[in-house]
Amino acid sequence: MVFLQSHDVGTSRAVRIYKTYGADAIPLVSENPYRLARDIKGIGFKTADQIAEKLGIEKTTMIRARAGISHTLTEAVSEGHCGLPEDDLLPTAEKLLGIPTDILRDALDQELQERIVVADTIGDQKCIFLGQLWNAERVIAERLKALAVGKPLWHEVDTEKAIPWVERKLGVTLSASQQEAVKKAVSSKVMVITGGPGVGKTTLVNTILRILAVKGATVALAAPTGRAAKRLSESTGMEAKTIHRLLEANPRQGGFKRGIEEPLECGLLVIDEASMVDVPLMASVVKALPDQAGLILVGDVDQLPSVGPGQVLADVIGSAAIPVARLTEIFRQAAESRIVANAHQVNSGCMPNLDAAKDEETDFYFVEAHEPENAVTKIIEIVKNRLPKRFGFDSIRDIQVLCPMNRGGLGARSLNAELQKALNPPTDDVLIERFGYTYRVGDKVMQTDNDYDKEVFNGDIGYIRHIEPALQEMIIEFDGRPVEYQFGELDEVALAYAVSIHKSQGSEYPAVVIPMMMQHYMMLRRNLLYTGITRGKKMVILVGQKKAIGMAVKGRVEGRRWSKLREWLL
Repeated sequence: MVFLQSHDVGTSRAVRIYKTYGADAIPLVSENPYRLARDIKGIGFKTADQIAEKLGIEKTTMIRARAGISHTLTEAVSEGHCGLPEDDLLPTAEKLLGIPTDILRDALDQELQERIVVADTIGDQKCIFLGQLWNAERVIAERLKALAVGKPLWHEVDTEKAIPWVERKLGVTLSASQQEAVKKAVSSKVMVITGGPGVGKTTLVNTILRILAVKGATVALAAPTGRAAKRLSESTGMEAKTIHRLLEANPRQGGFKRGIEEPLECGLLVIDEASMVDVPLMASVVKALPDQAGLILVGDVDQLPSVGPGQVLADVIGSAAIPVARLTEIFRQAAESRIVANAHQVNSGCMPNLDAAKDEETDFYFVEAHEPENAVTKIIEIVKNRLPKRFGFDSIRDIQVLCPMNRGGLGARSLNAELQKALNPPTDDVLIERFGYTYRVGDKVMQTDNDYDKEVFNGDIGYIRHIEPALQEMIIEFDGRPVEYQFGELDEVALAYAVSIHKSQGSEYPAVVIPMMMQHYMMLRRNLLYTGITRGKKMVILVGQKKAIGMAVKGRVEGRRWSKLREWLL
């Protein structure tokens, strides 16, 4: 601790380093401080670089150059890429490190020789990939192709008889496109079901499951987040797990118990909210599926891609290597919802209908605000008073503010402080300040990392129930279950009165309030607004400027993600 603190490493980080390296901490950090950025959560390249400087490590040393190459690629991964064109990688690393390109080329050669990174092409562009992501994309392509071969495990289905039978059983009438999708699903081993809100994806999945259950298929259901798994369970009446739980995540050793050696015991796996599944997780899923099993991926390809690297669902659909059922027909009941109608308007590149009459009861409103300060005031008024009084929503539990970005006056971070002040004002009770947030009993928080020990996962929402300064611990309740956090672990959570739209993926909330201002212009994209609108179950309110909404609707392209999966599937 003394050694680390003499190099400006704070207590909670020092504890983490000691927990990871034990008694070897001093020699390991002294030899190569850059390993900290790779091994320890919460320590970035810049911190490791400062420690290296204090230890007297020269700026032009090979360990620094190699760490800079890895860091540049890791930064690209955090933006969704699996690799980077070499022409982008070296100049970016040079700017970061301030050392000549010749040294960086030597460093890149060493990283390539040790297979830490891999050189390959995407189209005619030479790219450098992190080795594990390059392997993961290749595994996904190989496994999907292998799984798609052969006949499904379940008995053959006569769809002419099965479809009328299941319609009577479930009390539904399937559209022509749903009937086609059922035929594809019962005769294919691997397929994708995609479409926007209100097009009947849930009905279709239930129909397929009901038919295949009769045919003796053993089915497993999974989704990327706890909330999405819960929704899947409620809509099908069957048990659904998070993908991590299904694969039996191993918190001690990392990785999953289920894999090639010990595959899942199911004849069909259905994964919902598949647009959220990134490359490493999808690679783990396909490795754990037995060769004879089937796989159905269900998701909305027009939503934001996964927070993690890659764009698995979009690449699988774009490759045309796997059968795809794309549902487009909006069902009459859903079409009456302005949330559904406006989501489809946005997705097709048209302005949503923002003109609700003042006294009209609807599920979609636009509140104009010309200045950021004015927008903040209006958001607080809507969340604290107007929605609870008029529609009976609970300000903290039912209403979620979703922001295009984290930074700025209308970013999630700033709005959290304002909403906390309005909804859970300071009292004489205990409060605790950690990692840039002030926490009080009653606060709404979100888990920002997967914690397998606690069985709490990225995106789960909880409420602070107790703070005990003497024991340095806090109790947070998730879905009625109390979970204990040491104060040093509070960088795993953040206030959640407002969260970014990216973080809301896979979740639905009774009511959502979305600020849309020109100050968000960097992030104004069609799929961002579309994803935000589709998170609202009963009510959506946009607050801001029509010009910003128009910019988002026109903002078609979210910069390209560098990934090779589509090519490998062709």
